[in-house]
Amino acid sequence: MEFKDYYDTLGVERAVSDDELRRAYRKLARKYHPDVSKEADAEARMRDINEAYDVLRDAAKRAAYDNLAAGVAAGAARGAAAGAGYRPSPGWEQGFERPGKASGKDPREEAEFSEFFSSLFGSAQKRRGGAARETHAAHARGEDYHAMIEVELEDILHGATREISLRSMKMDTNGRPHLQERKLSVHVPAGVREGQRIRLAGQGMVGYAGGQPGDLYLEVRVKPHRLYRIEGRDLVMTLPVAPWEAALGGKVRVPTPGGSVEVVIPPGSRPGNKLRLKAQGLPSAHPGDLYLILDVVWPPADNEAAREAYRRMARDITFNPRAGLGQ
Repeated sequence: MEFKDYYDTLGVERAVSDDELRRAYRKLARKYHPDVSKEADAEARMRDINEAYDVLRDAAKRAAYDNLAAGVAAGAARGAAAGAGYRPSPGWEQGFERPGKASGKDPREEAEFSEFFSSLFGSAQKRRGGAARETHAAHARGEDYHAMIEVELEDILHGATREISLRSMKMDTNGRPHLQERKLSVHVPAGVREGQRIRLAGQGMVGYAGGQPGDLYLEVRVKPHRLYRIEGRDLVMTLPVAPWEAALGGKVRVPTPGGSVEVVIPPGSRPGNKLRLKAQGLPSAHPGDLYLILDVVWPPADNEAAREAYRRMARDITFNPRAGLGQ
């Protein structure tokens, strides 16, 4: 997927004001609108122009896009191809507020804007911020905004209050964009799930003509944990065991979200065997479980005593690991 330079599409500088942006759009629309243009590629050019204008005229979309473009430019400076095989990395818009994504996709709209646009803002966003915004009704409710919040696993195990900083694009008195930052205190409830949204009432866009403000929705992302990974409501952890613990069985201490516990390793355990600790996963009305995946770890033969131990095993234990191969 190719990275799109919306400023280049409209032929404007990155510090362009709203008025200058509008004039550039109208000039291009007069030239390429399919109803009046004689250009062979008028329809495709007009789609690109509309897409670029839809993003750059919206302060929140523009802020997020500028942040993404800066990262692409930095990659190009390091020698990466700026447009080849481009795809935004997960969490690219973190820290930026943006207009709410509509749920669902209208197949008639899929062809209107590019895959690049849809990967950033969602295909159904195209019509938001258009003529309807300019002809809004009196006392209309403000638009909902969305952002991401990244939390630790411990936050969703026990609940937490986090201070976050969000950036959005605002226009100064001269009509030029600048970043504005605000700080919010957010309660992360215990048991919240990856992808779930936390609603902050009244923290979205201000209402029109005295209307109620919109809400801010924070999409939860959970940072990778050094011990556990999340699978639904369950937690999964790799548990290293020594060969003799796997072969003979025994008791080992294991860290869990609720504290260290003693776990029995059954005799004859193999790598990949799974042990279940009931209700030791994520909290909820029906708590998840903690699964321990056994990983047999062999001691390194890095000294003479260890090497001699392996030699004794080779002499004393009749074992052919390739018997199943007919060897």
